[in-house]
Amino acid sequence: MTNVTTRQHADLRLHAAIAALNRGDMATARREIEPVVESAYVRIEAWLVLAIATRRLGDYAVSETAADKVLAIDPGNLRGMIIKGDCRATANDARAARSFYQAVIAAAHAASNPPPEIAGELERITAYCQATAAEYRDYLEDYITRAGVPRSRRFQDSLDLLFGTKQLFLQQPSVFYFPGLPQIQFYERSSFPWLADLESATDAIRDELLALLESEGGFVPYVADKKNRPHGDFHGLNGNPDWSALHIYQDGAPVAANVARAPRTFAAMQDVPLCHCAKRTPGVMFSLLRAHTRIPAHNGMLNTRLICHLPLIVPPGCGFRVGNEVREWVPGNTLIFDDSIEHEAWNDSDQDRVILLFDIWRPELSLEERAAVSAIFEAIDSYGGGPAM
Repeated sequence: MTNVTTRQHADLRLHAAIAALNRGDMATARREIEPVVESAYVRIEAWLVLAIATRRLGDYAVSETAADKVLAIDPGNLRGMIIKGDCRATANDARAARSFYQAVIAAAHAASNPPPEIAGELERITAYCQATAAEYRDYLEDYITRAGVPRSRRFQDSLDLLFGTKQLFLQQPSVFYFPGLPQIQFYERSSFPWLADLESATDAIRDELLALLESEGGFVPYVADKKNRPHGDFHGLNGNPDWSALHIYQDGAPVAANVARAPRTFAAMQDVPLCHCAKRTPGVMFSLLRAHTRIPAHNGMLNTRLICHLPLIVPPGCGFRVGNEVREWVPGNTLIFDDSIEHEAWNDSDQDRVILLFDIWRPELSLEERAAVSAIFEAIDSYGGGPAM
């Protein structure tokens, strides 16, 4: 092997090695670059050339050593990570290979214009990640099945998150966050003993709804501008009757005119632990979603309450998602969920969908905490932004 004794000599051999790489002569590229990496004039480009050439020659031991040198100098070097991943894949270390490939994929997607040589590799390494992820999932599924591991719903959710088949959604209220509350998308019905009495009144509530719909009065857009607040479009639903409501309670108080028109609905709510919070809640309403209307994904204002849907009129083609779970409305079966977690709804049918919507306190909050939350919103609502005049 010819010794490299000057920087100029090292640069000449590096350029010769790169030229050999470009014409596909890996043996010459290796022969030209090996003296450089043994010299005092080695730099990252030389290690990268050696890693590329030896990988293509099938000498993965040398290629991995060279890739390690590249990554020691520049841990984010995309070409170095691809070669390192290739070497780990050849060694049947799929988890390690996938970790390097995934880092490259993430970096390439974050870049507005990844280098052409990286862009050309993305399809290959993405396919590898997908194939080995499926193998990994199958292996773990088989292992826990053979081990007789019990599968609770929460454990299955944890597996779905581990495998990437579900996305993690957490509470992200737009106004007020109360720490320490469990991250539950849909609550189990068994936790709410008052549901049976409410749902037994479903037919009576629906009868009142049908009479209200026939009279065609009282429904107003669900989203509407507030006086002395900026206009918000909310994806075209502000002021739009395609999503509308008839309020039984609004801003924490009964709406007398509508209570008179739906007395059995009002009576059915009296044993429900409604969320009485300042002059904001409870809200109880018939919520109407017209045919071919979608409510886009959004988060509620606070995480100290739960939202309840008692389905009344539900044509086929309607759906509802909270976080990573989609459920269908079934007439007479209440859904209880945390609306501070991202949620959306749709009505793809040719008919209107109507539910009874109301809010309750989260059961995890003590009476003292409920009073404290109500007090802070009383303070917020009473603040005028300046000294009294």
